[in-house]
Amino acid sequence: MHQPLVFIDGDQGTTGLQIHARLHGRQDLRLLTLPEAERKDPARRAEAINSADIAVLCLPDDAARAAVATIHNPALRVIDASSAHRTTPGWVYGLPELDAQQAERIARATRVSNPGCYPTGAIALLQPLVKAGLLPADYPLSIHAISGYSGGGRAAVERHEQRSEGYLPALQLYGLDLAHKHVPEIQQHAGLSARPVFVPGYGDYRQGIVLNIPLQLRLLPGVSAEQLQACLEHHYQGARHVQVMPLHQHGAAPALDPQALNDSNDLRLALYANPEHGQVLLTAVFDNLGKGASGAAVQNLELILAAL
Repeated sequence: MHQPLVFIDGDQGTTGLQIHARLHGRQDLRLLTLPEAERKDPARRAEAINSADIAVLCLPDDAARAAVATIHNPALRVIDASSAHRTTPGWVYGLPELDAQQAERIARATRVSNPGCYPTGAIALLQPLVKAGLLPADYPLSIHAISGYSGGGRAAVERHEQRSEGYLPALQLYGLDLAHKHVPEIQQHAGLSARPVFVPGYGDYRQGIVLNIPLQLRLLPGVSAEQLQACLEHHYQGARHVQVMPLHQHGAAPALDPQALNDSNDLRLALYANPEHGQVLLTAVFDNLGKGASGAAVQNLELILAAL
């Protein structure tokens, strides 16, 4: 039986290390890794990429583009975990739950762009509602999300865990120029015609995301919280990695723990509504290193492996 050769380019970064750990001990594939002395050798990396059946790129955007430019093996399948190709024509967006056909598209694709962490939650909430006509594509959306500091990559992990810079705030918002690189990805794959406001932040904990999107029902004539809930339940019926919680619209609501799904590849969606005020809050909780990065990459890898 042929064991596909998988090369993780950038396996010493936060996402690459997690993917490597999730694949460790697998008997149905072979992992190709480069010795430390060869990891920054462009020629050796290009040789490794082209010798593989599947390459997983865990690189900065420019390095990912450069790696793709070295590919000459027509049979090579690529999963890019960077944001370099998430809105690029010809690349399949690696969110299997996007619609009923997306998993098959990923399985057959030669180029798959793994979703960003924040876009995973935002698109999962918004795309089904926009597609169903319950949420106008030009609705004035605001998206707020807090991630664990591992979302900032290896340098951020070291900074927080070694406390090398002294004082670090318990919470910090960023992307305050309202030009975060995830916004075009969210807009394109959620089917939005108007650019949403997106404000992310890092908390002083390692991993996990809580994301929320407020809606005003007065701007959605004829649409109820129950309809929004039913749409998400229908869209994700049978989805292995997506949980849609019951609609909450009466009484005190429990707090959301961003770390509730850490070390899993699951995504938990929930709606909180206040009928008296006509307001709804769409929420998502997931692991930024799981469904937001390495877990999603391995899920996409599994789909490709099954189709080989």
